[in-house]
Amino acid sequence: MRDSFVGPFTITKLIGENAVEVKLTEEFSRKHPVFPVILVKPKLQTEEERFPSRKTHPTPSERGDVEEYPGPVKKGIKARRIRLNGKDKRQYLVRFETKQQIKTKGWQKMT
Repeated sequence: MRDSFVGPFTITKLIGENAVEVKLTEEFSRKHPVFPVILVKPKLQTEEERFPSRKTHPTPSERGDVEEYPGPVKKGIKARRIRLNGKDKRQYLVRFETKQQIKTKGWQKMT
């Protein structure tokens, strides 16, 4: 399946009220550069462009919370079942036996 829309392309000029001429890339050099206005859409901004002052926080897997084992398990608190890639996975919220007070509990996947 092909994408419904490709681009973004720079609009070089407006031809009448119903058509635009665009600067095409090398991949589309054999196409005619004039398109009806109804087929042209504005470029969608990314979340970072739309909200430049918004702070993003890393996900637990990016922080390493999911795969990190700070020590032996002291106590199991909860269990949950999640669906990843079409398969059910069990995760356990556990409290670890640690001498440090940094991170003593978190969701862990048991393999």
